[in-house]
Amino acid sequence: MSAAVVVERSALLVKRPGRVEYAAAWEAMRAFTATRTPDTLDEIWLVEHPPVYTLGQAGRAEHLLRESDIPLLKTDRGGQITYHGPGQLVAYVLIDLARRGLKVRQLVSIMEQALIDCLAEYGIAAERRAGAPGVYVGEAKIAALGLRVRQGRSYHGLALNVDMDLAPFAWINPCGYEGLVTTQLADFGVHETLDAVGARLIGHLQRLLPLS
Repeated sequence: MSAAVVVERSALLVKRPGRVEYAAAWEAMRAFTATRTPDTLDEIWLVEHPPVYTLGQAGRAEHLLRESDIPLLKTDRGGQITYHGPGQLVAYVLIDLARRGLKVRQLVSIMEQALIDCLAEYGIAAERRAGAPGVYVGEAKIAALGLRVRQGRSYHGLALNVDMDLAPFAWINPCGYEGLVTTQLADFGVHETLDAVGARLIGHLQRLLPLS
């Protein structure tokens, strides 16, 4: 996947391709993971998607509550159904877990903590929930996580709601939870660009990830 900006730090490449169709990003992630070697640097891709619902590998279609013109794609990540759209920051985390001495649960915890620390910089107190991956502010979900690991390498990642139309979340059971409310940075008076939020988030991910 081409990138407008590439940053290298601690054996980690950060790419910012901008707005990308979900299917194209998914295909690129799978190709990268299938062809990487033990010497391939880990990468994080910061992207934004046009409107799309995605259903995890074990996801159930009944969590889509109404018909709309938003496409639904079944993917190979974990988790149930979620929504991606303009104004949401998506970070795809392409990590060689064994090389960094990580288990899947540890990577999930690092991703959640990076989000919590990023939100704290904006004065937003966020938290994780046992058994429900993602990050929450009070009763509302502000960030979703979903990963796939193949031969010890992860792909897919996280989605942080920044400043977007949240209405499509009301047309699903977000992440499979009936009645789950979603929120975003803009609801707390934060109006930064995706690039600015992404830079903060990357800083926390780089700080928390063990060196390879």
